[in-house]
Amino acid sequence: MKIFTTVSAIFFIVILFSCIPSKKKQGGQTAKKNYDVAAFYWPAYHPDERFRGINVFPDGKGEWEAVYKAAPKFDGHRQPNVPLWGYENEANPQVMEKKIKTASDYGVNVFIFDWYWYGGKPFLESCLNNGFLKASNNGQMKFYLMWANHDHTSYLDPSNPDKKKVYWEGEVDRPTFDGMIEHLINDYFKHPSYYKIDGEPVFSIYELSTFINGMGGIGPAKEALGHLRRKVIEAGFPGLHLQAILWKAIPESLPATPGDKNQTQNNTLEILGINSLTNYQWCHYVKIEPRSDYKEWGEIGVSRWAGFDSAFSVPFFPHVSIGWDSNPRFPEGIKNLVANNTPQQFKIFLQKAKEYADNHPGQPRLITINAWNEWAEGSYLEPDTLNKFQYLQAVREIFK
Repeated sequence: MKIFTTVSAIFFIVILFSCIPSKKKQGGQTAKKNYDVAAFYWPAYHPDERFRGINVFPDGKGEWEAVYKAAPKFDGHRQPNVPLWGYENEANPQVMEKKIKTASDYGVNVFIFDWYWYGGKPFLESCLNNGFLKASNNGQMKFYLMWANHDHTSYLDPSNPDKKKVYWEGEVDRPTFDGMIEHLINDYFKHPSYYKIDGEPVFSIYELSTFINGMGGIGPAKEALGHLRRKVIEAGFPGLHLQAILWKAIPESLPATPGDKNQTQNNTLEILGINSLTNYQWCHYVKIEPRSDYKEWGEIGVSRWAGFDSAFSVPFFPHVSIGWDSNPRFPEGIKNLVANNTPQQFKIFLQKAKEYADNHPGQPRLITINAWNEWAEGSYLEPDTLNKFQYLQAVREIFK
């Protein structure tokens, strides 16, 4: 009888606790809403032989050179921006391990690496290949690629006052594009840390119009992307998630064939099989005055999200920019910039991005940020000597 009573008591306790709402979902994830906070990563802070080939950044530290040589151009101009961690080589896996740990600790769980293909071969891949992929903790976060298929110009070269000189063209033809595919799939998409949506690796294209022109029109562009998608499926994935960067450089009408102005943007996305849109930087579609105020600049940027919803049939993932000041790349003259940007104001726009994601339950809760490390453009999450970790703390307070 005593044994029976004990068993009954245990049974009652089990039943009682089974009725208490669990804090976990299937798979062990907490019931709180999960967000993918993805920061664009500009991989130019390491030595690269192709910089030497065009005589850019002779100090051998990549674009850190433009950052530490920057100077204020007027009273109150905050230059140079000084990294709290110093001018480290991001292609060193130990350096990248610190970045990964810090990003993860503060709620940034995806890096979107700017990725380049010029003159028939990759450019600036050492950061990803030798840094991120060799970091012992790269399983703590995801990554995906944004193919930055713009012309590489002297815009990046502080020593050249002619900013229109083209070092490498961003357009590629079909054979060149096909030659990229094996590298993309085998070296990146198949990596366990590669970011996927519904099992499909995400691949972003910076300039759709440049891609279409390189292929020779929207028809050949559709065929090229279809070929890429088939190769991805043959590699064992359920499909490919193609993402386009939405910005002012996408004209009101993208050409169905060169010179044809009858093709709408939305139809272009449907024809190419684009799955989603996001922005790279607010300055791509919000004008910057000589001294734009960050709060006003961001409010305009955020106000356009509703229009993106109505204009396009594919999901838009909200984007938040940290700032803009490209003066380190222009030693002569004063370039327009965004002023009064603070971690507190940035946090307000992060909250708006979170609300947007919550109000679109039918799509992944993906938010993009410019950027993890656009130091020469004044838009970075990495800690500097002024704000320390405050921008990252804003991310943590909203999304962790």
